Amino acid sequence: MDPVPTEAPAVPTRTSAPRAGGARRVERLCHATGVLLVLSGLAHLVVFAVDGGPWDGPVSWRKPVTFGVSFGVTLIAVAWVTSYLRVGTRLRTLLLTVFAADCAVEVGGITLQAWRGVPSHLDMATPFDTAVSMTLAVGGGVLVVLLTVFAVVSFRHRPSGPAGMDLAVRSGFAILLVALASGAAMIARGVVLTRTGHQEAAYHSTAPLKPLHGVSLHAVLVLPALAWLLSRTPWSEPLRRRILSAAIGSYVTAVVGAGVWAALAY
Repeated sequence: MDPVPTEAPAVPTRTSAPRAGGARRVERLCHATGVLLVLSGLAHLVVFAVDGGPWDGPVSWRKPVTFGVSFGVTLIAVAWVTSYLRVGTRLRTLLLTVFAADCAVEVGGITLQAWRGVPSHLDMATPFDTAVSMTLAVGGGVLVVLLTVFAVVSFRHRPSGPAGMDLAVRSGFAILLVALASGAAMIARGVVLTRTGHQEAAYHSTAPLKPLHGVSLHAVLVLPALAWLLSRTPWSEPLRRRILSAAIGSYVTAVVGAGVWAALAY
């Protein structure tokens, strides 16, 4: 009689614990960095209240306020939303780490120039100002690449999460691409005008696209947050999806409206 086969000894394998731990660490990093950026923006709102000065224009306290709050909220939102994407833990950790660092550099450069009393973008007056301006421009390009990668992943593989989260995440990233495109257009147009000696025109050239950029930037937080809140209600899934679809339609209408206004203003 043949001997009864015994179970083969277990082969040591890598468990998911280190990867889960890495994911949690990078999320904590993004959350902490995002909170610091938001607090920096709010602190400069106090500086503006004390110091005064214009709210609009290339040199104002508005820029560290709005960029600090916006970048901080976006960083926290992206760290949360990407947890629903079907992407490798190592890749997500790398992308989020670079994204957090880039957000800090962007807000840091803008804040530095505000305290120096000079424009942060499109300023080529001195070698130092040029270095800061180009660093911010390159940083903006890095943001475009990172967020585009996340957007592509969201469409290649259906995001996980409660009912409707897949639609919310994909819609949020799709609208975010509009924000990235408008931001890139502002930088490109401004750089061209600056290089051709139209510095003042470069500062004013970005105004028409700012509403479009601002409205479309935060869809990646608003829509998934709505899907999450709806999943906590006792309403039926078809009703939740109808509400979410209506919200997405309203958001798209707002983005289109801002785009039409930008086109007419140009």
